[in-house]
Amino acid sequence: MKLKITLIILLVSLNAISQNITAQLIDKNTKTPIPYATIKTGNNSGMISNDEGYFTIGAKNQNLKISCMGYQSKTLSPLDIKTLNYTIELEEAINQLGEIYISNKNPNADSIIYKVKLQLSVNYSSALNKHHIFKRDTDYADFTNLEFEIEKASHVKKRNLESANNSLKVLSKTIKESDMVNFRDFKGEFYTLNQDSSKLVVQKATSLLDAKNDFSFEQIQEKAQNIVLKYLDSTKTYKLKSGLFKIEDSLSLKNEDHQEKHKQEYDVPLLNKSTRIVLNQTKFFEDSFLSTILNTNLYEYTYTDAVFNANELTHIIAFTPKKGKAKYTGQLYVSEDTYAITQMHYKYYKNRHGQKVNLKFVLGVKYIENISEGTLLFERDSNNVYYPKYLKRTSGSYFYVKRDVKFIENSRDKNKVSFSFKIEGNNRNKEELLFTSHSKLNLEEFKSIKQDSVVPYKQLNKFEKTLWDNEQIIEPTLEMKAFKGD
Repeated sequence: MKLKITLIILLVSLNAISQNITAQLIDKNTKTPIPYATIKTGNNSGMISNDEGYFTIGAKNQNLKISCMGYQSKTLSPLDIKTLNYTIELEEAINQLGEIYISNKNPNADSIIYKVKLQLSVNYSSALNKHHIFKRDTDYADFTNLEFEIEKASHVKKRNLESANNSLKVLSKTIKESDMVNFRDFKGEFYTLNQDSSKLVVQKATSLLDAKNDFSFEQIQEKAQNIVLKYLDSTKTYKLKSGLFKIEDSLSLKNEDHQEKHKQEYDVPLLNKSTRIVLNQTKFFEDSFLSTILNTNLYEYTYTDAVFNANELTHIIAFTPKKGKAKYTGQLYVSEDTYAITQMHYKYYKNRHGQKVNLKFVLGVKYIENISEGTLLFERDSNNVYYPKYLKRTSGSYFYVKRDVKFIENSRDKNKVSFSFKIEGNNRNKEELLFTSHSKLNLEEFKSIKQDSVVPYKQLNKFEKTLWDNEQIIEPTLEMKAFKGD
């Protein structure tokens, strides 16, 4: 009996040790969440708090150090966090700017930017690096207008035509009322040669999606086409034309039964490219994003404040466009000690936007990139070199597509059905990239890395936290935790 009790106690103890702890950081005065705080669990390990101030650590972790721009640093143990009921309050760091600068004038913003540019080669490492990363992509789609209609079908019975159009109306209503969201996570090793060349080795990948609400543009077109096909002669095949372009040569409803089931795989070269594009936002090569922000011909700078970050004085420099082709506004956080940019926030300035295509009356297409905003966080290593710690980039656009399609029967009669659809709405994509460690590479090591062409992912209809137990990831938002698909 004594042995049995001892085993039970041991099992309970092991279970407690293996559990993770989730906590939230809040401002002591305002009680609002604190995002993007750094939680260090070791010299080369740690994570950040998410948009809602949450983070998760393993219960077996020892003391962790929490630091955030403008707040006093804090060191806590897992037991301390439990005692605080998993809510950690941070106090604002005392602004001692008046004691540091005797002059009544603020430091000169242009002078600080000049020193930042002088120190770029010392502060940052741009080539031949190995990064351990976790990346999360979140896609949203909001369809504001969908119209489907079979306009001409002389050889189709009136009853069938009405049924088809009613089915299309139901499809339109279903899409507009749905909440289309997709979360894609992966972790792995990312190897960079330069801004144009990188390799990715994916270790784990998941996709969180409600399959019934998968309404990408291609999915919508396919669902609408299949409704039309159901009311045509199922013994025949059809050519599909849009304007002057032939889309399909032999289309039929029966083809659905023979289509290969969609493989649950990610295209690794595409993941590699998208990751490199995000990472390049932290680089200072010619015409890069950050180099453009530091271009004094394009932007003007204003000194706004100074704060402390882990007991280090940091200058806050606001930037706004000086010329029409400059698009962004935001804040740069610059270390007084090293003149490195340690943090940055940006977004489109006023009515500025990205790519714009308006061929609404020619090709029935309109597209405007109307959202571009983000956050960059850097962390200094033991060699006083700054590496990216966390990047968030949100992009969004308005889209409009109007298309007329003809189904042409592959027969002597060549019966035709004219079908039109119009789709209008907005989409938004959020990319988050967390770096958990960095190391240097040599050229031979980079060349020896083998990148796969595809990687399997696990399809989920709800978030499964156990899949990422003891992994350094970005804590899921409440929206992601509450997500449930069919």
